[in-house]
Amino acid sequence: MPMNETPGARTLSKLPAGVWVLGFGSLFMDVSSELIHSLLPVFMASVLGASMATIGVIEGVAESATAITKVFSGALSDFLARRKFLLVIGYGLAALTKPIFPLANSIGWVFAARFTDRIGKGIRGAPRDALVADITPSAVRGAAYGLRQALDSVGAVLGPLLALVLMVEFADRIRTVMWAGVVPAFISVALLALLVREPEKSADGAPKAPLRLREVKGLGLAYWLVVGLGAVFTLARFSEAFLVLRASDTGLGLGLVPLVLIVMNVCYAGLAYPAGAAADRLSRRTILLAGLGLLVAADLVLAAARTPLAVLGGAALWGMHMAATQGFFAKLVADTAPPRLLGTGFGIFNLVSGLALLLASVIAGTLWTVYGPAATFLAGAGFAVVAAIGLLAHRAMPPPFGLAK
Repeated sequence: MPMNETPGARTLSKLPAGVWVLGFGSLFMDVSSELIHSLLPVFMASVLGASMATIGVIEGVAESATAITKVFSGALSDFLARRKFLLVIGYGLAALTKPIFPLANSIGWVFAARFTDRIGKGIRGAPRDALVADITPSAVRGAAYGLRQALDSVGAVLGPLLALVLMVEFADRIRTVMWAGVVPAFISVALLALLVREPEKSADGAPKAPLRLREVKGLGLAYWLVVGLGAVFTLARFSEAFLVLRASDTGLGLGLVPLVLIVMNVCYAGLAYPAGAAADRLSRRTILLAGLGLLVAADLVLAAARTPLAVLGGAALWGMHMAATQGFFAKLVADTAPPRLLGTGFGIFNLVSGLALLLASVIAGTLWTVYGPAATFLAGAGFAVVAAIGLLAHRAMPPPFGLAK
């Protein structure tokens, strides 16, 4: 290795071009989505008059719709032995919903658009994650998922940053600013439709047999441990909409609210690739405990926050937690699900996690309404502590999960 070449740079050079294309497709879609979603909680609360409980239900139902759809799209991508078609359909559906948000004049319209947008995310999610595994050598899968997530998070920084600038430019006219999210969504669709390449079909080119229940049962204990652990992790957190609402609650001005997601995603983007690369080398149990520790710290800071600056500190810790865990869980699923059921494996994992997110978001919104914002974040910290205790109590996991690695 040349003296000026770092291990991280050497790993990047081994990643397939398709991983970069998928990453930039995610980047442009996230610019669009996060520009709109950084303003959406405040738009629902202040413009449309929605309660915190209503926002919690909308966020939870929307995210669980994503998870449920991923099961079917993942299994279908396995059956067809094709991922790209579903990938482009999912991104395209999400792009078509973007103009609905600035046009909405009721919570019903916002819910319909949010729900449909998340259906699109569900259609593309499992096939995309399975495609990364299809085209990437197993020795660098953690780095591949980390890179894709890092590029995704760069978009999640640029979207709220653009919202911040435009809110100043257009004097806090939220509907006008939301229109700026339409163009990047369609750029994403065009990029993926034109540049994504799939591995060659098998020799016979025939679709696989339809998935049967007994095959799902045969995914293996290691895989189901990953699914269960992912659900517990998801219960410990909830929609990032509550971070935005917490900032508004502590007095951050309407035009500056996107700063919360900017700070969170800067930390997420900066650490996602290093964390993913570390997952190829370090103890999995250590990485999981570190991620939980960061989440507990974030929740405690957000629970105690009295100023916007404290909320931004909590958002930074939240982003670090996401970087440490999200790409890592994708690697665990790819490593434990059978190759011919990769799409199904990602779909089931996201279904269970999505249902947990629905429950977490509904609980968060209800606690906020009844007991105040501090209770919401203290409950999240409690779930994270329970998950950490579970990891410490189970030192030996069967291979290839190998938490004690």
